[in-house]
Amino acid sequence: MTIKGVLFDFSGTLCRIEPVGDWLDAVLDEAGIRLPDDELRRYTEELEATGALPGGPAPQQVPPHLAELWATRDESAERHRAAYTGLSRQVALPDPALHDALYDRHRTPAAWHPYPDAAEVLSGLRGRGISTGLISNIGWDPRPVLDAHGIGAHLDAAVLSYEHEIQKPDPRLFRIACEAIGHDPRDVLMVGDDRSADGGALDVGCAVHFVDHVPVADRPDGLRPVLDLVG
Repeated sequence: MTIKGVLFDFSGTLCRIEPVGDWLDAVLDEAGIRLPDDELRRYTEELEATGALPGGPAPQQVPPHLAELWATRDESAERHRAAYTGLSRQVALPDPALHDALYDRHRTPAAWHPYPDAAEVLSGLRGRGISTGLISNIGWDPRPVLDAHGIGAHLDAAVLSYEHEIQKPDPRLFRIACEAIGHDPRDVLMVGDDRSADGGALDVGCAVHFVDHVPVADRPDGLRPVLDLVG
């Protein structure tokens, strides 16, 4: 198999979201709200348990009234916002406006940290004539985030679930992404961190390489093996 194109997932693959505590701190600071340390710690733990931070820890339990919305959250921008703000509203924050502010915060470049080797690997692939693309289950456009971190310029295309109303592992989304970078799926490598969602690429004939969704400092060169895989 000759790899002619590589598709990358966004969250947990190219970038990682900030910790829940930092996320909450940033929004509280913007709102001018100061909380005692024990209260701040409690809110952080509760938000983490509910899974309210997109790209962060998964919910320990999805409330029944949000179950269907959660299952299809990446099929539209509206569903994505409703699912995550619905989860955060399980926590009685000191100001109800904070729930939307938290959601808005996670879409900013400051909330995301690129893996150290992301730009280098993408640039290296492009230098070898390998097409590169982004394929993400998401409810908003992460390209401004990638651009801000010097990654976006190395991507030839982006296929986002909410724009197509299809979520990975649906094979249709992978076919769209392969077409977007101009290659047959059998000539494409999918790189992601979610064995269920990203593993769906196998169903259309792509090769798949998994990376670990861990803190940025713990994975300084997790993407570099991709350069070896393409030869």
